Amino acid sequence: MKTVIPAYRIFPLGDSALTIDFGNVIDKELNKQVIQLFHAFSRQPLPGMIEAVPAYSSLTIYFDLFTLRRAAPESLAFEQIRTAVEERLAAFEPSEVSEGRVITIPVCYHPDFAPDLAGLAAARGLPVEEVIRLHTGGGYQVYMLGFLPGFSYLGDVDERISMQRKQQPVPVAAGSVGIAGRQTGIYPLASPGGWQIIGRTPLRIFDPGSESPTLLRQGD
Repeated sequence: MKTVIPAYRIFPLGDSALTIDFGNVIDKELNKQVIQLFHAFSRQPLPGMIEAVPAYSSLTIYFDLFTLRRAAPESLAFEQIRTAVEERLAAFEPSEVSEGRVITIPVCYHPDFAPDLAGLAAARGLPVEEVIRLHTGGGYQVYMLGFLPGFSYLGDVDERISMQRKQQPVPVAAGSVGIAGRQTGIYPLASPGGWQIIGRTPLRIFDPGSESPTLLRQGD
């Protein structure tokens, strides 16, 4: 049976990219479909396409503006690529894509590595041990990478330990594990950040010298 693509809108992102947006939502099934589209466009790039980048509920296509202009100087590059995207979506049939890998991330929740753990626990009316139990109690889907190279947006955390971002960013160490809303994530590099830091992993999340620089990938 033919796959039904959810309702979407396409809009330009600068002069050399467009975004296919399926709505501002966090939904595992929709994210899986975005990842399917990402693989489809990556396997068979459109003319002039540079790369596809998936997010929670959208896919951005980057293209070479000058290649498209040379191919059809009488039409706008955005219109060319949008037409090609719409044709691809209309004919889209997902192929077999292997399930995301299951990766275990060791995390230390000692206060030295978890400056916000006690505060989060107090704010949610829970013992620290219960916050840790809830955070480690299930698997998380890698919805997307962004913000920093290899920064993973994972979800969904138990609503009992959800917590808003800080109002002002603070210095955060590489490997720090944080919570923002019902997302959890891992800082691959030392950086300013506004997530509630509840632990740290010794794993190297981003290694620019590696053949596969990011430990985690969308769909894992």
